[in-house]
Amino acid sequence: MAAEPQLKFYNTLTREKVEFQPIDRNNVRMYVCGPTVYDFAHIGNARPAIVFDVLFRLLRQTYGESQVTYVRNITDLDDKINARALRDQPDLPLNEAIRLVTEKTERQYREDTTALGCLEPTVQPRATDSIAEMIVIIETLIAKGHAYRAAGEVLFDTKSMADYGQLSKRNLDEQQAGARVAVDEHKKSPGDFVLWKLSDENEPGWESPWGRGRPGWHIECSAMSGRYLGDVFDIHGGGLDLIFPHHENEIAQSRCAYGTHAMANIWMHNGFVQVEGRKMSKSEGNFVTIYELLQTDKLGGRTWPGEVLRLAMLMTHYREPIDFSVKRLEEAERLIAKWPAADVSDASPDPTVLSALGDDLNTVAAIQALHALAQAANADASLLPTFAASANLLGLLPKKAEVDEAVVNEIDAKVRQRLELLKAKNFAEADKLRDALLAEGIQLKDGKDPATGERTTSWEIKR
Repeated sequence: MAAEPQLKFYNTLTREKVEFQPIDRNNVRMYVCGPTVYDFAHIGNARPAIVFDVLFRLLRQTYGESQVTYVRNITDLDDKINARALRDQPDLPLNEAIRLVTEKTERQYREDTTALGCLEPTVQPRATDSIAEMIVIIETLIAKGHAYRAAGEVLFDTKSMADYGQLSKRNLDEQQAGARVAVDEHKKSPGDFVLWKLSDENEPGWESPWGRGRPGWHIECSAMSGRYLGDVFDIHGGGLDLIFPHHENEIAQSRCAYGTHAMANIWMHNGFVQVEGRKMSKSEGNFVTIYELLQTDKLGGRTWPGEVLRLAMLMTHYREPIDFSVKRLEEAERLIAKWPAADVSDASPDPTVLSALGDDLNTVAAIQALHALAQAANADASLLPTFAASANLLGLLPKKAEVDEAVVNEIDAKVRQRLELLKAKNFAEADKLRDALLAEGIQLKDGKDPATGERTTSWEIKR
């Protein structure tokens, strides 16, 4: 493993870039809010999956593959999920129908993110599998005076937490009843939020001390992160839109239940995604799923490879907004087509690439360094292992296409024939052979043996 670089990340909680110091170097822990699986994931969902996959890879490179625990949850409790389950499986008990409906969309999400080059997180828990943990947290909050029952709900009392609002910098005093903020009569304060609510017959429900009901949205992540990562962990990630109220309320629940100074030491958030210069929405006609990009011609009249989608995302710094467009995808495709195909390497990544990623995941600088390395590796095959390790760190390793052994032998023979033609200075015939191979999708790359100075030629299936 390479020498450990210094890692610095922008912490949304403190609004500054801070040096990363893990709580336990032998178990670096990260939690990221995953998808609500009522439908196929859209391209906006792809951004946190890709961004925090790069972070996962960097942490594994720095501390060791077995020393990092990455939890990304699956939210399978949602009003849209309930409606779809009732519509598609009317003859099943609702809880069973929900599981059946969400298993399909969860499976598709995993397939989509794998196609985008994402590693599987260490744990991918479903919210419905941690109901017992949610109930325990709510009971603790009531016992400690941080929650109360009212009108069939259990609510978190935001006034009970002196420093509520640190993440979003929102002042509770500004959220008073009035023209701009509607207040339910049963709430003590307008900012109070639901921890548990009773369920009607046509809604999913679980037995609890407060009756058959279901949890509020925010309590799910407090329960799952606490269950798999402990009371305080290293990094919590997600989209910018989750800062308030979701992440703010996660912090409130977890800190007040566990009596801790923090829920996570560093909070990281990726920026918004637009499509073709406009906010993505079905009414705008620019709502596009990962599956549609990979499998249909919805954007740009063609399908797009997963590595191109990934590179297009990483060409903008994760905290900046991104305009996802056909032009951007074409730019990414042209760039990656210039990189050599290579096998996974045991070599260390290039220090410049590592340094860029260690500086708040600066993928823009990392890709620039990777492209320079690719050009050098095209001319000098001895650099291929370093290029491969660096590209793999970004999840962008162009893999060699699998070709039948007989075909490989035939291509190798033609490459040797061309080299003989070049030695004989029969350039016309050598070029004709090169062009014939290119027409078959075989791209030749000439280089020089650094030891002997002799010409060398490698080949790859043209992407």
